[in-house]
Amino acid sequence: MHADTHARYDLVARLLHWLVVLLVTAQFVIGWTMPDVHRDTQPVGEIAWHLGVGSALLAAMVCRLLWRATHRPPRDDFSARLPAWMRAVSALTHGALYVLLFAVPLLGWINASSRAWTVELAGLAPLPALAAQGSSFGHAMGDVHGVLAWVLFGLIVLHVAGALYHRFVLGDRVLQRMSL
Repeated sequence: MHADTHARYDLVARLLHWLVVLLVTAQFVIGWTMPDVHRDTQPVGEIAWHLGVGSALLAAMVCRLLWRATHRPPRDDFSARLPAWMRAVSALTHGALYVLLFAVPLLGWINASSRAWTVELAGLAPLPALAAQGSSFGHAMGDVHGVLAWVLFGLIVLHVAGALYHRFVLGDRVLQRMSL
């Protein structure tokens, strides 16, 4: 194994990665335990938490994308030695994770806006509505939000399985690149 193969991501990238993991985990726990949303549901309790954590997740993803756009990842000679199909699955999974980590919270925000719910960033700053109150588009985006959340969950399982495959089957240190 080559030393440059296992260079770690910088501290900010690693912290943002694990912050997103924490927020997504919280979102799934809250989402699975909160009451169903109906026409007259009010954004209180777990639903309010879901909105708040979702806005924090979106903010963390904006920070993560900005950091990634301005900071190169560590050099990785190991990937070049992997089969092309593994590199393709990795690239597609990472790309889809980024897309869905933006799309799912945005769709939830659109749905909340159509219900005239105020979405706040960290409970401090109200965010603008992304759909008109009563918008049928906004209500439909709530259904898409739910479906894409399950797709996101599946991609997360694939991502974790890939990391564990690297650790326990390939025996490399790729997993340590993002460890704290």
